Amino acid sequence: THWKHGSIVGVFGYGGGVIGRYSDMQDKYPSIAHFHTMRVNQPASKFYSSDYLRCICDLWEYRGSGMMNMHGSTGDMVFIGTFTEQLEPIFYELGHVLQQDLGGSGSNLRTPSCCIGKARCEYACIDTQDMCYELTHYYQDELHRPAFPYKFKFKFNGCPTGVWAALPEQHVLRGPENNFHRQKHSGLIGES
Repeated sequence: THWKHGSIVGVFGYGGGVIGRYSDMQDKYPSIAHFHTMRVNQPASKFYSSDYLRCICDLWEYRGSGMMNMHGSTGDMVFIGTFTEQLEPIFYELGHVLQQDLGGSGSNLRTPSCCIGKARCEYACIDTQDMCYELTHYYQDELHRPAFPYKFKFKFNGCPTGVWAALPEQHVLRGPENNFHRQKHSGLIGES
């Protein structure tokens, strides 16, 4: 690979949200000498208006490469490819124009995420969106100032049938007890 990963770049006051990437072939390809990635915190259940999506795409087209990953494995919107000089202006526009914040990266709390919950699912037993929203705001500082030896995540499932996909080592917050589910998928859900 021709990318140097994990460099120290970021926005003032934040320790997360920006993944630094520099090319080792800057002389040959100056337009991608810097190709930093930014993680942007998504709204609960990833509901967007078309106006918001247009604004976010216009911002990234203007300040970055225009390439985005909408909710990859991190759950965040991932803005791929920008120069160091653009990081602060992007951060300012995200926060002051779009009322959006950076997501988590590095050894810290990653951006909390949830299923669509009661908004569209008849099987939801808990309000995943409210829990995700409240915990995101409560722990916002941990998203931006790495304090853990490794990444830490909150993910909310609204019904027992969504829990079976959780990895065995993850701590699972789930709705009411479902014995059929527990028997069928024993070993995947830790005992309470």
